[in-house]
Amino acid sequence: MKVWFITGTSRGFGKVWTQAALERGDKVVATARDLAPLDDLVATYGDSILTLKLDVTDKAAVTTAVNKANEHFGRLDVIVNNAGYGHMGYLEELTEDEIRQQFDTNVFGPIWVAQAALPILRAQGSGHIIQVSSLSGLTASGGMGLYSGSKWALEGMSEALAQEVRKFGISVTLIEPGGYATGFGSAGRKNSEVHPAYVESHEKLGKLLATSAGSDANDSIDAIMKVVDAEKPPVRLLLGNQAVDVLYGMYDRRLAGFKDWEDVSRSAG
Repeated sequence: MKVWFITGTSRGFGKVWTQAALERGDKVVATARDLAPLDDLVATYGDSILTLKLDVTDKAAVTTAVNKANEHFGRLDVIVNNAGYGHMGYLEELTEDEIRQQFDTNVFGPIWVAQAALPILRAQGSGHIIQVSSLSGLTASGGMGLYSGSKWALEGMSEALAQEVRKFGISVTLIEPGGYATGFGSAGRKNSEVHPAYVESHEKLGKLLATSAGSDANDSIDAIMKVVDAEKPPVRLLLGNQAVDVLYGMYDRRLAGFKDWEDVSRSAG
């Protein structure tokens, strides 16, 4: 039996993984800014689930929630940083507030959660931090640069964190999903005010997102449970066929580009 602490559990992966963990007999501390969508799980699983209202951008609230979770169930085994959203907008359109809000949620939120949980996990000599990144944390597309930037930051920080805490018996895994039907395209997305120069670009991006419904989030459950239960979990896990196919193609092109310019690179000393 494992004890999970999951952020962003009101929809999408957060709620799906919360229910899956409960169904297999684990305990879950489910956090979200809106707890109403979790009422059905509370009614079904009773004392096995603890719901806590939480905005991950509030560092003090994060620390309080993590400590309360540990006190309630006596330990924490799996920390899932799932809370996040995508902001769509071309770089010229982005406001300072939009940029800061994206990074506050997608980067600083996971940092606050990890910082609060690490003393507990170190004392236990065990634990697993799951960082929900994205295929966009490995690639980038026009109109999604701010979201990709936040996920690229999460990727770099988490890869370093994995090296820092391995000696304490703590694992870190980046989950990198392709397209899934998680509500990302509606409730999970914000948009900048459209600049006239980018109207056509927005139309194309909108059509692309509208036709990319993605896989059922429930299809991710078995993969996540295998990672959580693994003796030696990976630092990165691509999630879904789209993620695998797109990333392999991207790396082929990237390596070819490096090769084309290798002589120039080496001429720099």
